[in-house]
Amino acid sequence: MSKPLICMTLTGSTLAEDAELAKKYAKKIDLVELRVDCLNEEEQLNVRKFPSMVQQPCILTIRRDVDGGKFIGSEFSRTTLFGSALAFASPDKTKHFAYVDFEEDFHVSGLEDAAMAFGIRIIRSMHNMNGPVTNLKERAAAMMKTGFEIPKIAFTPTSLNDVTNMFKEGSEMEQDHIFVAMGELGFPSRILSERSNSYLTFVSPEETIVNTGNIGHVTPNIINDLYRFRSIDSDTKIYGIIGWPLKKTSSPEIHNQGYIGHGMNAVYVPVRSPNVPDALALCNQVGIQGLSVTVPHKEDVMFYLSEISSEAKTIGAVNTIVRKTKGWSGFNTDAYGFQRSLEELLETKKLKKQKVAIIGAGGAAKAIAYVIKQMGGKACVFNRTLSNAKSLADKYGFDYSDLSPACIDKLAEYSGLIIQTTSVGMNSDGNSTPETDPIYFYDFKGHEIVYDIIYTPAVTPIMKRASIAGCKTCNGLKMLQYQGYMQFKIFTGEDYENVKSE
Repeated sequence: MSKPLICMTLTGSTLAEDAELAKKYAKKIDLVELRVDCLNEEEQLNVRKFPSMVQQPCILTIRRDVDGGKFIGSEFSRTTLFGSALAFASPDKTKHFAYVDFEEDFHVSGLEDAAMAFGIRIIRSMHNMNGPVTNLKERAAAMMKTGFEIPKIAFTPTSLNDVTNMFKEGSEMEQDHIFVAMGELGFPSRILSERSNSYLTFVSPEETIVNTGNIGHVTPNIINDLYRFRSIDSDTKIYGIIGWPLKKTSSPEIHNQGYIGHGMNAVYVPVRSPNVPDALALCNQVGIQGLSVTVPHKEDVMFYLSEISSEAKTIGAVNTIVRKTKGWSGFNTDAYGFQRSLEELLETKKLKKQKVAIIGAGGAAKAIAYVIKQMGGKACVFNRTLSNAKSLADKYGFDYSDLSPACIDKLAEYSGLIIQTTSVGMNSDGNSTPETDPIYFYDFKGHEIVYDIIYTPAVTPIMKRASIAGCKTCNGLKMLQYQGYMQFKIFTGEDYENVKSE
């Protein structure tokens, strides 16, 4: 089958606005979809002029509200709109729509005959905005009344397994079809549509992405520049990151830039799942070769691995897995990334019994405690669940404490270097509250060095307070980069920073 096309959905209020956006992104897309339901009412009457206003083939769509669109009028009114857009179709194919989207329950013989007479291909669509569609092949076959139509099925997955099934069924189909899994769970279906044999994938302009971002659209720049969609083929090696909810991650930028720099046919995509088995099932279906692992899976993933590196075993957490002949193998690059970034921050490789406060006791904290011990530091692990703090601290002979205002004296004792390892403060507005600052009760004196492994925002609430007090602060961006560089080498065998010269 041919490679998937990039279709940009136009949801502007005027034809001129939509035409301008089509022109702006012309080099990054293959066709456009005119969403007539989003146009002003007076603009809808002039829709037939639109194909001559743009350079790309165009899909005519008038999406009903029940299918996720904005058209709330009667079916008679919608039929009239379709008719006015198709009735004056010109023999010159550049002046009429190349496709028209009719829902599976919309059958008007006159419109269908008009479309076929002018070579306008019919996309026969169905949308389930509230759940999955499991029998896609069967459903697609039933939707096709002639061999001329392209069945389109868009659904909202309730688990990653729904997306895996979509890839499986799509890969077994030979006729043209469009399969889309909407929302954050469905993101891989948009980037990896080559693996589902989908006819096209949808994007939206940066200027109007707010209209379609909730169903999972990305911009033409992101799909082309970050994910190099057009270069993805059957030989492309796929890597990714699993986590939940994984709202924001910079790992795709790091890894995909590395593949570009090394001239590799590879792509790295986010895979969102609340559990590990569903993520591994998707990996097996689409051929993902390696994964970065982030919260909350760094410990749970170990159960599913056939081999774990000695360092990762010692740490008790895995943040990198690769597929091997006998199964998945696990590694920990958080320790490397943290140590390298900490040495740069402190300008030393030894802590010389410096007292360190480790905030949190999760997967990242385990790697950080390992490094602190290796560097000769003395630490206290602070955690809301005291038993977890004790378990981690006992492993290295560290002190431990609960994380509450009652620990303020103990925190002051270990305040020379404070390392914040939890997700508290991630994606916050920078203001300190009990929900965004894990040690909101502690007043910085100015001598503390504060390292927060969060990198979004760049200045977290705890960093902001510390900086105001005169403390030296650091976020987790360097740690992310350095651990990503090591993951890149594990995935590809190449040194990230050893990029081929032009």
